[in-house]
Amino acid sequence: MRYIINGQQAFGKSVLEKMLERGDNVVAVFCAPDKGSRADPLKEFALEKGLPVHQPASYKTEEARELVASYEPDLGVMAFVTLFVPEEILYLPKHDTIQYHPSLLPLHRGPSSINWPIVQGSTKTGLSIFWPDNGLDEGPILMQKECEITPDDTLGTVYFDKLFPMGVDAMIESIDLVKEGKAPRIEQDHSKSTYESWFKKDLAEIDWSKPVDEVYNLIRGTNPAPGAWTTLGGKKIDIFDSAKVGGDAGKPGTVTDTTDEGFLVAADGGQILVKRVRPEGEGKIAANEFSIDKGAKLGS
Repeated sequence: MRYIINGQQAFGKSVLEKMLERGDNVVAVFCAPDKGSRADPLKEFALEKGLPVHQPASYKTEEARELVASYEPDLGVMAFVTLFVPEEILYLPKHDTIQYHPSLLPLHRGPSSINWPIVQGSTKTGLSIFWPDNGLDEGPILMQKECEITPDDTLGTVYFDKLFPMGVDAMIESIDLVKEGKAPRIEQDHSKSTYESWFKKDLAEIDWSKPVDEVYNLIRGTNPAPGAWTTLGGKKIDIFDSAKVGGDAGKPGTVTDTTDEGFLVAADGGQILVKRVRPEGEGKIAANEFSIDKGAKLGS
């Protein structure tokens, strides 16, 4: 089997690493174009291993199609891809292309599929390995795996501790199913689909008047990115690590107390213990190092 990998970042690198460790014949690696001075980990690793690396700005060109075709691939492996790849390229390999998506499709189609279930208060999520087409995360399912979202989970823990390692293993397992001729193509139930776009910074502003559960879910669902935020005296403060504390504490947004762990802020039906912050123009610090007084009003 001749494989081409299309991916980026640490996830793409880990998939390639695992494939090479077991002797898979990876004939080429495709990465997103470079951004800034930091090299993509997948690109660096592929070059280190002597593999040809390509970074097309678009896959909608005849040049890109001919480039992929020149490697005569048996299977395309898409491991964290942000550029759209059309069917003309997806279907070039003998056995088409498989792709990783970090949600239980058809739920949470779109680019921020890990943030949204946490923010929405879901208690489980998962990953899908599917056969991509020209639709957005709409292709048939090859494999799915579930994982729990615990009350203390954040975007970071759900991805790095659960969906990342599970995803790498699922990609390898799926590759083997394709190789053995046992890979299913289960049509998604499109009537149950949901789609959410990028969870951008403007969506991460905290409304302290909302129920404490919603505030807490927003903070943990955007930790570490894009980071929930509020204001104090007209300046932004990003809030990361936190905990939910019971008890009605008065007017939402009011700092009710300071502790060795940080400071408490009132919301509807409870309080948020803020443990880690990033003041505007500064780096992240422990919340107990941030100068704030009891009675201060956030969101102003």
